[in-house]
Amino acid sequence: MSFTRTTYLAIQTASRTTARPLAGDFVVVTEKNRSPRINHVSWGRLEVEGRAEPYKDAKLFPGGSREWNWRETGTNHVPGIQQADVQELLDHGAKIIVLSRGMKECLKVPPETLEFLKKRQIEAHVLPTAEAAQLYNRLAETESVGGLFHTTC
Repeated sequence: MSFTRTTYLAIQTASRTTARPLAGDFVVVTEKNRSPRINHVSWGRLEVEGRAEPYKDAKLFPGGSREWNWRETGTNHVPGIQQADVQELLDHGAKIIVLSRGMKECLKVPPETLEFLKKRQIEAHVLPTAEAAQLYNRLAETESVGGLFHTTC
């Protein structure tokens, strides 16, 4: 019997997590819809609980994570993180959002994106990536937190 990579990962980790295909990648879904922890962050690398391979850019949310493909929403360093990027985190049940601006803070966060969150009474934190990862992990211990993580510039 042969398995696709996604199927294999779902079976390999079935006691802790499951996986399902999404936009050419897979989402790792953790137990009880809690937000996955970040195990390590460095330039170009984000290691996330429940994921065998590191991400370069990632979306983390209650119940799982996935690769953050900027082309899906038109995100770029300027104008920055788009409302559609954070909407996906809210759709997964995030009540607090952590936005990383990159290691050198080159990724912008437009006022419209922050206003979008404010109108929905969503607490938002905008930080350089290393600090964002630390805050995200602290919040993930007790809160339904989502985050967007950019691990380079």
